[in-house]
Amino acid sequence: MSSRSDSRFGTSQLLFGLSVAILVIVVAVPMLLIFFNAFWVDGHFNVLDVVKILRQPETYKALGNSLVLSVGVTFTGTIVGTFFAWLVTRTDLPFKKTMKLLFLVPFMLPAFIGALAWKMLLSPRAGYINRFFIDVLGFDGPLFNIYSYAGIILVETMYLFPFVFIQVSGALERMDPTLEESARISGADLLTITRKITIPLVMPSILSGALLIMLYSMAHFGTVAVLGIETGIYNIPTLIYEKIHQSAGSFDSIRTATVLATVLVITAALILWLQNRILDKGRYQIIAGKSFRPTELKLRGLRVPLLMLCLVYIGFTIVLPTVTIFMVGGLKTYGLPFTIENLTLTNYRYILFEWDLTRDAIWNSISLGLTSALITMFAGVIIAYVIVKMKVRGKGLLEFLGMLPFSVPGSVIALGVILAWSGKYGINLYNTVWIILVAYIARYMAFSLKANSAALEQVHDSLVEAARASGATMWQALKGIVIPLVRPGMVAAFFLIFLPALRELTVSVLLYGPTTRTIGVAIYTLNEDGETVYSAALAGIALIIIVLGEVLIKRLVTGKNSA
Repeated sequence: MSSRSDSRFGTSQLLFGLSVAILVIVVAVPMLLIFFNAFWVDGHFNVLDVVKILRQPETYKALGNSLVLSVGVTFTGTIVGTFFAWLVTRTDLPFKKTMKLLFLVPFMLPAFIGALAWKMLLSPRAGYINRFFIDVLGFDGPLFNIYSYAGIILVETMYLFPFVFIQVSGALERMDPTLEESARISGADLLTITRKITIPLVMPSILSGALLIMLYSMAHFGTVAVLGIETGIYNIPTLIYEKIHQSAGSFDSIRTATVLATVLVITAALILWLQNRILDKGRYQIIAGKSFRPTELKLRGLRVPLLMLCLVYIGFTIVLPTVTIFMVGGLKTYGLPFTIENLTLTNYRYILFEWDLTRDAIWNSISLGLTSALITMFAGVIIAYVIVKMKVRGKGLLEFLGMLPFSVPGSVIALGVILAWSGKYGINLYNTVWIILVAYIARYMAFSLKANSAALEQVHDSLVEAARASGATMWQALKGIVIPLVRPGMVAAFFLIFLPALRELTVSVLLYGPTTRTIGVAIYTLNEDGETVYSAALAGIALIIIVLGEVLIKRLVTGKNSA
């Protein structure tokens, strides 16, 4: 009995030690180095230098731009998300289930590819929509300049409003309708009930979704990089990128980047704290034990107009940008009209089979996605097992470290990895594919922990205890019982990591070298170099890969559920 206890003790400590080592190496060290480099100069703690950097004109302007853009996107995204959530849950809108699914599509698409499409449509001189209004309708100038604060806010709203839509539609579906029914019996009409009762009750969910929009908008690199840099609109992530790539990694540029990264971390922590406070206060208000189906608002004559509004919005946010990407990718030269004689598949063939740059980018993204997904999946199983099943001190710290990268922007993770693994501490991975891999593992560890923890929660402790009582070692119990039972969670974790890694830009754009471009970086750099048709063609290929991956996930999940 004692030998078995000793064996179990040794296994537990080994798994705990391995979990600590993984998270310290890929998460804790890079994060700590950011704060260390921001506040520690020449062996001394120095806050005055931080204040000095924040007061520099370009830094101050980037901070202001980040605030303006995130507030604007949060405001518009919250209105759009709340309105459509109410429409598909509380009215008799036709095809509500289909509309609900379509409103979630932008959540799965890369925002920077959408920004690229809108650049092709609404750039002041070359945009197809603007040219139509100038050349055909005789306008004196462009209809809309996408290279503006309003343009960036518009595009980011299209891709971030699902954060509010998901939160609010879920709250409305779970909400106890007792108060609404009481108001209706008292003679209040449905619009008054919606305005005075429904919206206040789901306000915590609205605010929670709004804070998520703000968090992601503050951290977004791609949209601002595509639409803002050309006219001098920088936010914090794009200024970090400029400092790292245009200053050859000088001390001053790294120092400024770490200060900006610290601002992002503090902002993200504040936003997440506010979200938790709001959810804690609002959770009890709307969910009750009884289940009723709330009365739907009869739209009557507005049913068709509101359905058309939904379809037009979906057309502008999903169909038009996607069609534009594929059409421009098929043009012989950017700027030509979309006619049969100007369209060709040569660009797609060249991108896929002939051009080394893009072939390497596709290979890098797929190999990095597969490798990071496999490593993070197995590491997540180990760490999740320690957190969920083992009674060891310090596992709360493991959970915190595992979830931390999910709470901070990708540019912060990339900068931390640069500081940790660029040779200063004996290991130089800079400009290699390995530094991107380490960053991906850190970035997506939270996805693996969430999926595997949920699966492990369903495995009863008695199964492992029975195996141990029958003489099995701890490793045999894990291999023969735990791993087979949590395999669905592992598969889910794999795809939750693989697909985002395929379309990732914010981390990769700070870490790539001459031969380590990913798909996202290749699309961005091709666009920056003026290779518009090739960037569009590669973006179209990326969209196909992403959609096929999403379909595969749904089929696997559906198959497992039916089984």
